[in-house]
Amino acid sequence: MTALKTTKAIVIGAGIGGLVSAALLAARGVDVRVFERAPASGGKLRVHEVGGLEIDAGPTVLTMRWVFDELFAEAGACLDDALTLVPSRVLARHAWSEGTAVARLDLPADFEAAVDAIGRFAGAADARGYRAFCARAGAIHDALEKPFLRAGRTDIPGLLWRGGLKGLPGLLRISPFASLWPELGRHFSDPRLRQLFGRYATYCGSSPWLAPATLMLVAHVERMGLWRVDGGMQRIAQAVEALATRSGARFRFGTQVDEIVECDGRACGVRLVDGEVVPADVVVFNGDVNALATGLLGAPARRGLGADARRRQAAGGRSLSALTWSVAARSSGLPLLRHNVLFSQDYAAEFQALSAGRLPDDPTVYVCAQDRGDDEPPVDAQAPQRLLCLVNAPAAVPGRHLTQQEIATCEHQAFRRMARCGLQLDPVAPMQRTTPDDFATLFPGTGGALYGPPSHGWRASFQRMGARHAMPGLYLAGGSTHPGPGVPMAALSGRLAAYAVCEDLVSTSSPRPMAMRGGMSTR
Repeated sequence: MTALKTTKAIVIGAGIGGLVSAALLAARGVDVRVFERAPASGGKLRVHEVGGLEIDAGPTVLTMRWVFDELFAEAGACLDDALTLVPSRVLARHAWSEGTAVARLDLPADFEAAVDAIGRFAGAADARGYRAFCARAGAIHDALEKPFLRAGRTDIPGLLWRGGLKGLPGLLRISPFASLWPELGRHFSDPRLRQLFGRYATYCGSSPWLAPATLMLVAHVERMGLWRVDGGMQRIAQAVEALATRSGARFRFGTQVDEIVECDGRACGVRLVDGEVVPADVVVFNGDVNALATGLLGAPARRGLGADARRRQAAGGRSLSALTWSVAARSSGLPLLRHNVLFSQDYAAEFQALSAGRLPDDPTVYVCAQDRGDDEPPVDAQAPQRLLCLVNAPAAVPGRHLTQQEIATCEHQAFRRMARCGLQLDPVAPMQRTTPDDFATLFPGTGGALYGPPSHGWRASFQRMGARHAMPGLYLAGGSTHPGPGVPMAALSGRLAAYAVCEDLVSTSSPRPMAMRGGMSTR
């Protein structure tokens, strides 16, 4: 990318995708301004204060650290100077209640140690199945990383073209037409292991019965490295914000954009809710694409999305949401590691309820114990621990919202599930709960869905919007766009948006100034 010192760019939203776009554009000399409606950067990387303790209340897992290594290197910095990342030796502790007993499986990051652990847990056949499963996950990852994850074009012809003739056999082996759940049955006879690895579908807000088998690649990504962030996950956002600021990007927090302004058929700035119009040569929107499709950023951005894209947005539906509890509590019984999954007894019934728009009667509960590591005890066993407890929940749909009674019942069942798996919590302060409606308020246009459209069916991954909006001058970043949700994937979307901006600007003459006159579009 060449320096573009005369270009003015506006980034709407300081989630991780917008932060990455701002950092890369600013590093190349672009005059970048970032507008964020929240009081701080991070988007879904947020914290709750409970009992005087700060608790990560969004994503809790960092994988694919190479995304951030490359980002900082491109901006002339070093990730290790900005963040302290600690590799996890254990990916997660998993527990199932079996009558009065509790079965437990810790999955090590080391491959051979994981094979041994699965063999002891489920037998030699499933240990061999795990070897085959990991080999297949690695092949899927290798087939998709360069031609798909790193690429800006998301359609199938583009994927085949980038893979080339040599890559075609690998692309044909990624199981795009198979669903995850039945494919797991080919590797594991123990239903508990199918639960464990089927949970990867929920990483993008989807059902393992409907998601494609390509999501097996998550197993490979985790084994490549799962990292704990010293100081909490929001430190990632703070570090990228500082990186962008050092290159000259300017941030305005507590500032809401009301409309993306159009001049002569292209994006040329934004109008804030107070009426101020801020001109720009390009605009990067870091938010849910559905916010554009429903007109929340004005008629030009909605119209520019195109009828076909709007239909695809509507037809894709919404991914899962979540019901979460930020808890400061003393724990007893089941020893906690950093990541813990306490499984329901009927996984199929759980996802049938979610698909029907209901909270499950017996939910699987994820518990992130943010003061724990791999296997070491806490410094003070009597001190309250910072915990984020989470169950999957349906996103809101028009005319259907979860009632307080439904939420209270699910909360009771979630803590009952924890108790059945041996975990007892003694809160020392009132818990802070976040519902799908709360997420809908925090992230406009989502209905509370946390992952954009769900990854259901083989076409889903190829139907996400790419970095370029149909309206010239408008670019897209965030978890609802290609390549998908999650901290590293959203970061990749921000990088792809920055690349698209620079490619388009250097391939044409310098953008001519556009007068912000009275004839510009308004709502």
